[in-house]
Amino acid sequence: MSKNGKKDGISLRVVNLWLIVGAIVISGLMLYYTFHLFDAFCEMTSVTARQNELRNAASELMDASDYLSEKVQRFTVDGDRQFMNEYFREAFEVNRREAALEKLASSEGGEEAFLKLQDAMKASLELMDREYYAMKLVVEAKGYTDCPEILDTVKLSDADAALSPEEKMQLATKMVLDEEYYSKKELIRRNMTASLSKIEKSSYSSDASALESLNKELSVMRVIIILQTCVILLMVWLTSRLGIHPVLNAVDRIKNDSPIPEVGANEFRYLARASNKMYDVYKGSLERLNFKASHDELTGAYNRAGYDLIMSGIDLESTYMMLIDVDNFKNINDTYGHEIGDKILVKLVNILNESFRSDDYICRIGGDEFVVIMVHTDKSQQNLIASIIDGINRKMDEEVDGLPKASISVGIVHGSDASDPENLFEKTDASMYQSKQKGKQTYTFYSEDSTK
Repeated sequence: MSKNGKKDGISLRVVNLWLIVGAIVISGLMLYYTFHLFDAFCEMTSVTARQNELRNAASELMDASDYLSEKVQRFTVDGDRQFMNEYFREAFEVNRREAALEKLASSEGGEEAFLKLQDAMKASLELMDREYYAMKLVVEAKGYTDCPEILDTVKLSDADAALSPEEKMQLATKMVLDEEYYSKKELIRRNMTASLSKIEKSSYSSDASALESLNKELSVMRVIIILQTCVILLMVWLTSRLGIHPVLNAVDRIKNDSPIPEVGANEFRYLARASNKMYDVYKGSLERLNFKASHDELTGAYNRAGYDLIMSGIDLESTYMMLIDVDNFKNINDTYGHEIGDKILVKLVNILNESFRSDDYICRIGGDEFVVIMVHTDKSQQNLIASIIDGINRKMDEEVDGLPKASISVGIVHGSDASDPENLFEKTDASMYQSKQKGKQTYTFYSEDSTK
C-alpha cells in the first residue's frame, strides 16, 4: 500500500527474479531431458544394430553351408582341385560359420537363437563328414597328391576303394547330390529358419521396449516444450502489461500534457506519482500567475513575463519557436493611427489562436513582435508549419471590419538546433531577419547553412 492509500502494483524486480528462476529451471529440464532423449535414441539405434548383427550372423552360417555344398558338388562333378581348395579355405581359414556362432554366443538376447544355430552347425558338421568322404573318392580317382591333411584321415571302405576311377567319381557325385544329402541340408535350413525366427521375436521385443522408452522421453519433452511456450507467453504478457504498455500510455499522456495513470509495475507507479506531483506543481504555478502579470492587456497573449516562465520549463527537443513580426507596422500606425494599429495586433492574435493548438503558447514580446511556442512537435512538421503561416497571411490580407491589409514575416527554429532557450531565441530572431531580407510576408526555417 502506498502513502496515498493506493495499492502498489507487482514489483518489477520480483517479477524479473521469478522469470529468471523459471527460465533457468525450464532450461535445465530441457537440457536434462534432451540428453535422456538422445540416450533413448542411441539405445534404440544400438538395439536395432545388434539385431541386424544377429540376423546377419545367422544368415552367414547358411551362406557358408551353401558355399561349401557348391564347392564340393563342383569338385565331384569335374574333379577340378581348385574347388577343393576353395572349400577348405572357407572351412578352415574364413570360418564364417564359427564366426556367426561366436557372434550369437556373445550377443545379449540371442541365447535361444544361438541354440538353434548350434543345431544347424552340428548338422552342417555331420554333412561335412559325408563331403570329406566324397572328396576322398575324387582324390583317389584322380590320383591327386598333396591334399589337405584332413582327407588323409578319411578311409574308404574296401568296396569303395576297389571301384574304378569312373565309378569313384560317380559315387562321389551321388553322395553330394542324392536325397539323403539334401535331407541333411534341409535339416540345416530348418534350424536356420528357427534361429532367425527367434532373432525376429527377440528383435520385436527389444525394439518395442526401446520405442516405448523413446516415446516416454518424447512425451516428457512435449510437456516441457508446452510449459516453456507458456512461460514465454507469460513473460511477453507481463512485460507488456507491467512495462511497455504503461510507458507508451505515459508518453501519450505527456504529449497531451496530461497526468500519467498510476498503473503497471510498482516501480513504474512510483515514477508516475513523482511525475504527477511535478505536473501538479507546474500547472499550479501557471494558474497562480496573475493574468495581468503574465498576459498582454491589449491582445490577451502571454507577455514577456509569461514568455520567460514558459521557456523555463520547455522541452527543447520537442518544441518549435516562431518569431513573428508585422510587416511595415510603423507605416500602418503613421497612416491609420495607433488605434487601427492596435486592432491589427488583436486581429493577428485572434488568427494565431485559431491557427495553432490550444496547447501551444502565443506571446507578445515587443510592440509588433510575437512568439509562438509550438510544443510536442518533432522537426519533421515543417510542411504543416509552412501551411499554417501561409493561411495566417491570407487572413491578414483580408480587409475585415474596416481594417487595412497586413502581413507577417516569420523566423522558425526547432529547439533541437539550439543549446538553450536563449540560444533558441537568438537563432529564431536571425531567421526572422532573413525573412525580412527576402521581401517580407514570408518565413525562414533555420539551418546551419543559412547562417554562414
